[in-house]
Amino acid sequence: MAVGEAAIGKRIVLKARQASLWRDAWRRLLRNKAAVAGGVVVVILLLTAVFAPYVAPYPFDKQEVTAATVDQPPSWAHWMGTDQLGRDLFSRLLSGARVSMAVGIVVQFIVLLIGLPLGAIAGFAGGRTDNLIMRFTDVMYAFPDLLFVIIVMTALRDTPLAKVWNGLFLVFFAIAIVNWTTMARLVRGQILSLKEKEFVEAARAIGVSNTRIITRHLLPNTIGPVIVAVTLGIPVAILTEATLSFIGIGVQPPNASWGTLIQDGYHAVTSYPHEIIFPCLAVALTMLSFTFFGDGLRDALDPWMKK
Repeated sequence: MAVGEAAIGKRIVLKARQASLWRDAWRRLLRNKAAVAGGVVVVILLLTAVFAPYVAPYPFDKQEVTAATVDQPPSWAHWMGTDQLGRDLFSRLLSGARVSMAVGIVVQFIVLLIGLPLGAIAGFAGGRTDNLIMRFTDVMYAFPDLLFVIIVMTALRDTPLAKVWNGLFLVFFAIAIVNWTTMARLVRGQILSLKEKEFVEAARAIGVSNTRIITRHLLPNTIGPVIVAVTLGIPVAILTEATLSFIGIGVQPPNASWGTLIQDGYHAVTSYPHEIIFPCLAVALTMLSFTFFGDGLRDALDPWMKK
């Protein structure tokens, strides 16, 4: 009975300590004004992406090709003006936010699906398994990211895969296939530093399986660095998608993307600068917000930052 009570007491203490760590991290995050501001903007962007069809004053693909509506500067009727086809830029910017947020989140989800298990297996198994997985990871890591994405997009653009979700699925796949390597290396490093700890040795001593040790003991202790990596990886995916759409191999018309909006505005930059200013500001604001928020999370989840 005494042993059982001691075990229950230890679990209660561990849960209380874990809750205290998360509360301390939350307090450190709130003290970082730049991170809070970035987080607020990120939440606004996510809400805008979700409710874009209800917020947009016009359908994003509605065309009004008349002398009174083509390339119209900002006005009460069109807050950000119109493009060369008479489409409302504010509505298209909101639609582009949906694409950008979807790309950022889905790509990081795929990155987790690939990088998390590979990094965990490599770090825990060691030996030949670790060497094989990490040499393959190094080969993938050696390719220039953007160049490899362009090659994948170009090679598969005429396949049925490129027509799924009007090209979005191929964008998800191409960006994720070159970004999982960082996640795998991060998780492997965390597992290597944790697998020799006392709680892992204790789990082995009582006969816990390797799978359970990885999923219940090791991976939960890597959650902080993984969250930070995902947060900082989202703007990278968004910028990559905008670059692909700008050069014409990303999201295909009539879908709106911030990259396609910048590309359209680039041709009219001297005559109608409003067409390129607003999408560029949207990309810049999104990148800064996620970067500030990710930096704040990294500092908050680092126990050495505790004051």
